[in-house]
Amino acid sequence: MGWCIVNDIQDYFHTDWGAMTQHDWLGLIMTIAVFLVMLGLYLYVFHPSNKARFEAQRYIPLDDEPGFHARTAEPTPDKTATEKRQ
Repeated sequence: MGWCIVNDIQDYFHTDWGAMTQHDWLGLIMTIAVFLVMLGLYLYVFHPSNKARFEAQRYIPLDDEPGFHARTAEPTPDKTATEKRQ
């Protein structure tokens, strides 16, 4: 019974390379290329030696927000809110 399952799996994943069209080959090549580019980017981004470079730019999306102080990475107190409390 074990070989029967293996043969079923091999039949299921069998590829007729000779019957592939140009569009099939193009899709296969593009899929492999995107996979390799993503793998390279992941290795580059998550490599420990690049951590300081990316951490320095950590708060770029929040720099334009009013009341955000990027050096402390905490919102600065709103003066109007403290004046209203008093």
